[in-house]
Amino acid sequence: MSFSPGEEGGLSQAAPNVNTEDLFDSPTQTVATGNTPEDQVSHVVDEASPSSTSSFEMLDMESVPAPYKEVQPHWFFCRRADDNTSWLPFSREDSDKLERACNTGDKEEEEVVVAVDGERYDVHVKERKRYAIYWEQAPTEVRRCTWFYKGDKDTRFMPYPEDFSKNLEEAYMIAVTLDEWKRKLDFPTGETVILHNPKLIMQYQPIGLQDEWVSSPSEQTRPRTVKRGVDNISVEIPDGEPEKVDHLVFMVHGIGPACDLRFRSIIQCVNDFRSASLSLLASHYKRAQQEGQVGRVEFLPVNWHSALHGDATGVDEDIQRITLPSISRLRHFTNDTLLDLFFYNSPTYCQTIVDTVASEINRLHTLFKQRHPEFSGAVSVVGHSLGSLILFDLLTNQRTGSEARDGVPSEPCRLNCDTLEQTLTRLGLQQYLDTLQAENLDLESLALCHDSDLKVLGIPLGPRKKILNYVRRKWLPEDCKTGTVRLAPGLQVPPQMISDHDGNQSSGLTPQQHQFHRAQSITSAVDYEYFDVGIGQVSIDYPQLAFHPQTFFAFGSPIGMFLTVRGLKRIDPNYTFPTCKSFYNIYHPYDPVAYRIEPMIISEEDLEPMLIPHHKGRKRMHLELKDSLTRMSMDLKNNVLGSLRTAWQSFARLPVAALPPVEEGETTIERNLQETQGVCEEAESSVSAEEREQPEIKVGMLNGGRRIDYVLQEKPIESFNEYLFAIQSHLCYWESEDTALLLLKEIYDKLGVAFEQPQQ
Repeated sequence: MSFSPGEEGGLSQAAPNVNTEDLFDSPTQTVATGNTPEDQVSHVVDEASPSSTSSFEMLDMESVPAPYKEVQPHWFFCRRADDNTSWLPFSREDSDKLERACNTGDKEEEEVVVAVDGERYDVHVKERKRYAIYWEQAPTEVRRCTWFYKGDKDTRFMPYPEDFSKNLEEAYMIAVTLDEWKRKLDFPTGETVILHNPKLIMQYQPIGLQDEWVSSPSEQTRPRTVKRGVDNISVEIPDGEPEKVDHLVFMVHGIGPACDLRFRSIIQCVNDFRSASLSLLASHYKRAQQEGQVGRVEFLPVNWHSALHGDATGVDEDIQRITLPSISRLRHFTNDTLLDLFFYNSPTYCQTIVDTVASEINRLHTLFKQRHPEFSGAVSVVGHSLGSLILFDLLTNQRTGSEARDGVPSEPCRLNCDTLEQTLTRLGLQQYLDTLQAENLDLESLALCHDSDLKVLGIPLGPRKKILNYVRRKWLPEDCKTGTVRLAPGLQVPPQMISDHDGNQSSGLTPQQHQFHRAQSITSAVDYEYFDVGIGQVSIDYPQLAFHPQTFFAFGSPIGMFLTVRGLKRIDPNYTFPTCKSFYNIYHPYDPVAYRIEPMIISEEDLEPMLIPHHKGRKRMHLELKDSLTRMSMDLKNNVLGSLRTAWQSFARLPVAALPPVEEGETTIERNLQETQGVCEEAESSVSAEEREQPEIKVGMLNGGRRIDYVLQEKPIESFNEYLFAIQSHLCYWESEDTALLLLKEIYDKLGVAFEQPQQ
């Protein structure tokens, strides 16, 4: 049985055509027998089988009804995905804020805006819309919910529209006040709600309006369960987030628009990662939270794929013209995902990608500071796959304060302190002043704009180029403007030395090679220049971040491979990022895209990566078993060889009388077993002591002398076939609680907050 739901999954909002006096007259009144909705439902209730009892959730009907109390509303928001509509509740804190704003805002005509979900969204209470703050997302509907319904085949309760719920609440109030039940509430659209008693309320529609495919009479007459108040339905209301933010983390995605096997966007994946971190904070920093030492960590997504594949670049249209028509789905996947790797190695699109990442991070950082003016914590960055390489190159080319004093600005400059009006006047473009000021653009924000941004404002091509060229010349460091390549110390490969006829050694590079340029690309304003030595990047203008990151986390990163392909054989142990002092390379053992970093710093030692502990404080059982079997086989092998060696020496040199005496009651086999057991126990104790007192190895200064490579523990099912789970292993980091805990531990260790391992 079905009814005509509204667009958002609720009923139509038409008011019931029912007179209250006729609806609630004498409780002894009877209705003529017939095929009426009330007769059908009464028949079902009277002859309910044990299996159908759960459908109507029949409870004790003889209990004394409680006096009428106004229902407590709870606020929900709508989520649509793939033609599936669901309603999710706000936290109790956010719902209370919305309710207070709704009650106080009725007296005012102006819109009331309430920040919810950690201030990542704003709810316009009168409009009943929820707007995202940090990323582009269509507004979603918000509803003040009091009444809910659920059919037998529904998985969750759905809220009625507010007008419909208001009518139900009025009928319920009259029924409770007069203690008159078993009345029905008819609506013009055909829906009928019957109030049998305070705990049994059902909704259905006439047979003529039901789905034609329903053939069973029991299905035709089976109503939907109606519940009053959020406390009477099975819904998980999320916990509110702490207001205090201890740390801010920007997360940059890799290739393609989707970040996992469920084809979810970077926004959805970061939301899951944030939720996992909140759960881990509650379990591993419980005491610190109770004492008010710990707030939360905010994670914000950085999306660059849409800017690269948008209409501004036109690259998708150009690629589509040369794409073959066969195997269209595979080719579309390749164009939308794998080509991002080639785009990053192109000077034209590499500049677009780097500019987008840096400007988006700076924009999010500025917006976050505006919404959290009390924030005084540090900021970190996370990059997944290609995103980690983008961040690595960006951090390698940051400028320190000393370099800024030498003429290389570490922060966006002020364009010689000129105002926007003076700059446009100097360029003869003062007619566009009002257009730019209407968008609240100053010189600093103008320097972060792209050609597409000014095109949207209606500025013609010629003035756009003049403005951007002027801003770029004033904005960029001197070495970028002159075309010289500045190599990061520690990321240089010494040029090959050759000997001339006189025995003098000199560089194998000619002056022309030092200043080697290729023809400049027609479609790009970037010099098509390659490093003669160093890390082999195309020469682009790297923008500066508005802050110094505390830590750089790389997930499933190909940084090591790219550095090697660029010609870098070794990283100087003394090298550090100019503005970031910590770096972690985190990967899954079966990730086909991930590569290590430590062997490029210390090539003379074969260091195993650091094993990331399970978030429950133990190794996975199959890894424990594997280690135990390996250790046992080694011990047995050593003991057997040792016993054979001892036996041979005794047989060759010592007479029988020289053998040590055997104590009474002790055989040689027992003694050998005891010796073997002692050796095993000694080996186990030495291994455990080694694990407890593992010497700290200094691996360069890229992570302050600490270890860099950290490997996740594979799941038991993944160990059966590593090839089968290879792709999944590259996309597992967004849902990995072990990864989230490693980030939290690094962040709060630097804040001096004690880590607590929860008891199992």
